[in-house]
Amino acid sequence: MFRSRLSHAKLISIKFSKIISILVFSIFGFETLFFPLPTFAEKIIKDTGNNQFFLPSASDKEYVVSWTKYTTITAYNSLEGQTDSTPCITANGFDVCKHATEDTVAANFLKFGTKIRIPELFGDRVFVVRDRMNKRYTNRIDVWMINKEDAKKLGKRLAKIEVLE
Repeated sequence: MFRSRLSHAKLISIKFSKIISILVFSIFGFETLFFPLPTFAEKIIKDTGNNQFFLPSASDKEYVVSWTKYTTITAYNSLEGQTDSTPCITANGFDVCKHATEDTVAANFLKFGTKIRIPELFGDRVFVVRDRMNKRYTNRIDVWMINKEDAKKLGKRLAKIEVLE
């Protein structure tokens, strides 16, 4: 009889330890899921001028130039006369009007997602290939711009592009 009580007590302690471990792991999982550690904490830079914090922009990243090439640079806008019937949607499905940042280019000789710079015209600004042009343009970069006047001002130029890794 004494042995059965020990085994019964042992069973209770095993069940109790399982419940406690499930509870601890549930709490840990809940905190990790809903209150993750700040992964960008080391990247936050303190602006000493007005004591505000900000994250570095994408242009602060150091890129390695994979290769360079001279090519014709033009510009376009989200107008039906310059694009197809969905002027805001690029060939890879990206909505440039909603994004509203001039960092999109069209190119037929580069893969979607390729990052480039055009230092002679835009300095260190990084552009991403998200669109295509007419098939006859095999050596051209078309920069998407918000304002039609800015696109006209750029015109058609020959410049060196840097393809980034």
